[in-house]
Amino acid sequence: MTAAAQHPPSRRAFVTGVSGGIGGAIAQLLLTRGWAVWGTARAETGWAACQLQPGFHGVVLDLTDREGTLKKFTDCWHEAGGFDVIINNAGYGVFAPFTTLSAAELDQQLAAMVTTTSALIGVQMAALRGLETGILLNVSSLAVEFPLPFMAGYNMAKAALSALSESLMMECAGTGIVVIDFRPGDIKTGFNQVMAARAAVAMARTPDPRVSAAWHTLEAHLDAAPSAASAALAMWRAIQRRRSGVVRSGGVFQARIAPVLVRLIPERLARIIRWRYFGLTTRG
Repeated sequence: MTAAAQHPPSRRAFVTGVSGGIGGAIAQLLLTRGWAVWGTARAETGWAACQLQPGFHGVVLDLTDREGTLKKFTDCWHEAGGFDVIINNAGYGVFAPFTTLSAAELDQQLAAMVTTTSALIGVQMAALRGLETGILLNVSSLAVEFPLPFMAGYNMAKAALSALSESLMMECAGTGIVVIDFRPGDIKTGFNQVMAARAAVAMARTPDPRVSAAWHTLEAHLDAAPSAASAALAMWRAIQRRRSGVVRSGGVFQARIAPVLVRLIPERLARIIRWRYFGLTTRG
C-alpha cells in the first residue's frame, strides 16, 4: 500500500477546466497542499500536468453536453463522498464583432457558459445543501464590470454567472455554504492564443480599424498581465477566508484602482476611459 493510500487527502475539490490557465493553476496548488482534486477537461490530454500527482482524478467533461455534464458531476460527487470546494472555471471567449456572429455560434457559447453551467451549479448546490457546508466558487470575470470589446457573448455569459452567484449568496446566507464570485482581470494564460485564429478571421472580414486595434491591445494587456499562479493564490486565500462575496484578482489598476475609480466619476467619463484603455477611439 502506498503512502498516499495509507494517508488519503482529507480535503476534496471539484475543478472544471484544468487544461491550463487559472483552472490548471488552482488544481496544481490544491494538489501540492495535499488535496484530492477531481479536475475536468474536454479531453484526457487536458490534465497531463496533473495526472502523475497523488490525489488527482481526471474527468472528461464537455459543457456542450448538458446531460453528460450533470451526470459526470453526480458520479464524481458519489466517488469522492462529497466535495469541500467546488470551482466552476471552464469557459471560453470568442473575439468578433457581434453582428458577425452566427446565431448558432452565440447559442453554443451561451448554452455552454450559461445554460449548462447554471444547471450544473443547481446540481452542485443541491449536493452542498445536503452536507450543509462547503464552498462554491464561480469564476466570472472583471468583464462583468469592464466589458471586453468585440466579445459580447463572453461578457453576457460572465455577467449572468456573476448575477447567479449574487443570488446564491442571498439564498445561502445563514447556512454553512459559502458562495464566491471570483473575478479575474487580465491573466497571462493561453486564453488569447485560443481566440487568435478567430480574431484573425474577424479582422480580415471587417474594415473597421477598431477591431484590430482592440485585439492588439488585448494581446498586449495579456502579455503584461500577472500569471495564472498569482490568480490561483488569490483564489486559495479566498477559500481559506471562507466568506461569501466578490473577490477580484489581477493587476493593481484593474483589480483595485479601476473598480473604485469608476464609482467616483461620471459614467460617461468612465466609459470613455474604458474604451481608450482597450485601444478604442470614442465617437460622439
